[in-house]
Amino acid sequence: MKVILLKDVKNVGKKDQEVEVANGYAANYLFPNKLAVALTETGRHIRDEELKRKQEEEAQKVSQAQALVGQLQSITLEFTAKSSGDGRMIGTISTKQIVEALKEHHHIVVDKRKLIDHFLVNAFGFTRLKIELHKGVVGVINVHVTEGK
Repeated sequence: MKVILLKDVKNVGKKDQEVEVANGYAANYLFPNKLAVALTETGRHIRDEELKRKQEEEAQKVSQAQALVGQLQSITLEFTAKSSGDGRMIGTISTKQIVEALKEHHHIVVDKRKLIDHFLVNAFGFTRLKIELHKGVVGVINVHVTEGK
């Protein structure tokens, strides 16, 4: 029996894939657990519509991320930090602080785990940090740390 999988099924196939399975397996396991539907014109049409909707949503997310890349290029986040006697910075500027500053001053919400560069901002001056806004869409944030009292 040919079915369309609604979820990934181990050793059978991936979601939205058309597969051939035994009649009993489909009737006794896949259908009752809502893991698959029978391959019919209606089922195929519903799956195609769902795939088209997901592609449109994905394209919209990519375009939003690309617009955000342009917005991030013009932003420089300003931080102050204490310095030691020899002029080095005491402490670091964490990713959490960077994300909070983006949210507070520029109303841009970004997940701190999306920062690609995992090194700490622990020196005075300018630092460029990369953020993955979406798969394949990378933005750059400029961070400027000055000496404070």
